[in-house]
Amino acid sequence: MAKNMAPITPGEILSEEFMEPAGITQNALGRAIKIPPGRINEIIHGKRVVTTDTALRLAAYFGTTPGFWMNLQSHYELETAKDALGTALKSIRPAKKTNVNNLSSGRKRTRALTA
Repeated sequence: MAKNMAPITPGEILSEEFMEPAGITQNALGRAIKIPPGRINEIIHGKRVVTTDTALRLAAYFGTTPGFWMNLQSHYELETAKDALGTALKSIRPAKKTNVNNLSSGRKRTRALTA
């Protein structure tokens, strides 16, 4: 993320790219997707995250996918964490390639556990 530029919240996208062009208020959106309008307000102001429940509702209303809303949230959280970690993250040395190749058997076990 560029210095002095805060990550864009999902709420900013919701407000500026979806609600404003459609001329829909927070109250009207809340009623339309059957959630408290206060939840919309909190998302817009960055005080609440987009949950899977809200992502499903927003997707149904705006004709997007739930993944679109979840990706916005995930991207925002990753950028915020990266900014917060700063130099600590940069100081982590990557594993040697040979060590990474040895992890493949662990991935097989993980897949078996989650299947």
